[in-house]
Order: sequence, then C-alpha cells, then structure tokens
Amino acid sequence: MPRTGRITPREVEPDPVYGSTIVAMLVSTVMKHGKKTVAQGNVYSAFDIIREKQGKDPIELFETAVRNVTPQMEVRSRRVGGASYQVPTPIKGRRALSLAIRWLVRGARNRPNSEYHTFAEKLAKELMDAANGEGLAFQRKITSHKMAEANRAFAHFRW
Repeated sequence: MPRTGRITPREVEPDPVYGSTIVAMLVSTVMKHGKKTVAQGNVYSAFDIIREKQGKDPIELFETAVRNVTPQMEVRSRRVGGASYQVPTPIKGRRALSLAIRWLVRGARNRPNSEYHTFAEKLAKELMDAANGEGLAFQRKITSHKMAEANRAFAHFRW
C-alpha cells in the first residue's frame, strides 16, 4: 500500500466490437504475452460459438455467467497473537468482478484438450456452463463461500 495516498484505478476502455468494458476486461485477462489481437479473436470466436449453439445474445449470456460466478465473501489470512486465522471478509465490486473473470478464464484454460480443440471452444463452453450454474469457475465460487462459512467463527478478528 502506498504511503502517499489513495490509488485511483485506471479506467477500462470499452472493447471495439461490443462497446462493453466487461468484455474488454475479459480480453485483457485472456491475453498472453501482449498479443491483444489474438485474445480478441479468441473471445469474439467464443461469442460466435455461443450465438450459434444457444441462439442468444452472447453479451447477455456472458453477463449472466459473470453474475453467477462473482463471489460475495472470501477468506483472508489475519495474524493475531502468533496464530494465523482465515478471516471471512466481504468483497467489494471491482475485486469481485476481476476474480469472476479470472476464474472464468482459468476454468476455460483447465478444460481438457481431448474434448475441445481451440481455446475459443473451451471459453464458450465455460461461459455457457457458468451461466447455467455449472463449470469450474462456479465450483470455485462455491468453494470460496464454503471456506468463508466454515471460518465464520473468526469473523470477529476482522477490523
């Protein structure tokens, strides 16, 4: 944390095709080694696959998936009297959104290669699963909430 004051978060520019800042955040998370065009191609291909298979607007499905995966609570380590406790804390909006997008991309990357051939197919399937309350990213949210619930006894250490 800086000693000189608050950090102002950067404004995210909306993506060129859909004009959405959340899609721009997804593209930035998918991007590897600064290759933004490749990341945009993967995301837009995934949205095309969603449009073909579901027949729905991919932006609405993506926003539903992000809403389903966004966590409300997380555990943070807090050192009190020589012992470390996992203290449940609520998550604020920007961090919750970035965690949800990160979990969606990680879930897509961890899908098996034998079933899906391209990353766009993996991402499309992960987004469709997350919108239906399934998939690796949704399981990650459930696990996070279970840990927070299990450590609720240490909530009084939060300050």
